[in-house]
Amino acid sequence: MPRFTPRQVALNALRYGIGVMTLWWVLSQVRLTEVASLLGRLNAATITAIALVSVGGVLARFYTWHVVLNRIQPVSFRAAGSTDLMVNFVNQLLPSRLSGRIAAPFVLRSRVGMAYADAAAVSGVHTGVYAVLYGATAAVGIAFAFLRLSTEILLLLGLSTALYAIAGTFVLLAGMNLAALDRVADAIERSVRTIPRVGASLADHIDNASEFTAASTDAFRVLARSPTMWLGYAAGWAVALVVAPGVRVWLLLNAFGVAFEPAVLLPLYLVMAYSVTLLPLTPGGIGVTEATATVVFVALGVPSSVIVPVIFIDRFLGVYLPALGGWYPSLQLDLSNLSIDE
Repeated sequence: MPRFTPRQVALNALRYGIGVMTLWWVLSQVRLTEVASLLGRLNAATITAIALVSVGGVLARFYTWHVVLNRIQPVSFRAAGSTDLMVNFVNQLLPSRLSGRIAAPFVLRSRVGMAYADAAAVSGVHTGVYAVLYGATAAVGIAFAFLRLSTEILLLLGLSTALYAIAGTFVLLAGMNLAALDRVADAIERSVRTIPRVGASLADHIDNASEFTAASTDAFRVLARSPTMWLGYAAGWAVALVVAPGVRVWLLLNAFGVAFEPAVLLPLYLVMAYSVTLLPLTPGGIGVTEATATVVFVALGVPSSVIVPVIFIDRFLGVYLPALGGWYPSLQLDLSNLSIDE
């Protein structure tokens, strides 16, 4: 088990503390009896529709991994799904949505036997495309909501949206140009080879790293330059991150007697409000995301007594429940197969 320094322990405690405090603030804005009354209004038809939409959103997330993986090697939809669940589970333990993607190559190595170079490329492309699409969609939401939000909220959402766009673009560009580091690696290899006793061993390790980056770059370029991958991924991403949450929240608002106009902008506002998950404030953005989304939708005219349970239900069904679903497959990881020997 990894050991954490006192500084890391204190920082993690602070982040969890912020998450707990923001959750408490959100809950303190409404009366629990009113929330219970609202939830009691949900009829069987609405519950069924919400369940179907939620399942469809999770399957669409699975598809984003499936379409990327299958450009490199044939992978079952089930394996792609378990990969998504495990990566999402790790995401909820770390302070930024993109940080959990670090574990993806190891998950892919264990679940589908993919070489580390290819697994790193798949994970990088999935992360980069996800971030670019999220940043672009959130930016559209900000443009439509610009005049209705406070300066403070706009600055926060603008920062997180810009970070999504910058991070996605950087990952995609860096992944396609990893081989550019080979000249530097070659120069270092020639220098360390002259070191007595250990020089040859060190040079061999550097040479192996060069082979890894070359292979990973080739796979990355195959994926990033594939129109089929981009179209398939964008379709799955749109269903999972835009359509499913938007329809789910629209169903809940209507069940609670609140009409949101124009309804077509609701999914864009959700993507915008949830963009703070990228900022390393709390693990998985818990608490901060719910608080920010509450402030955003209250500013857009939704009563706080309604939007609080709606946001919590949406986050639970769309994020936290699938993350819990990733706990069990994470226990099945074959750790003995995770040594980097390629």
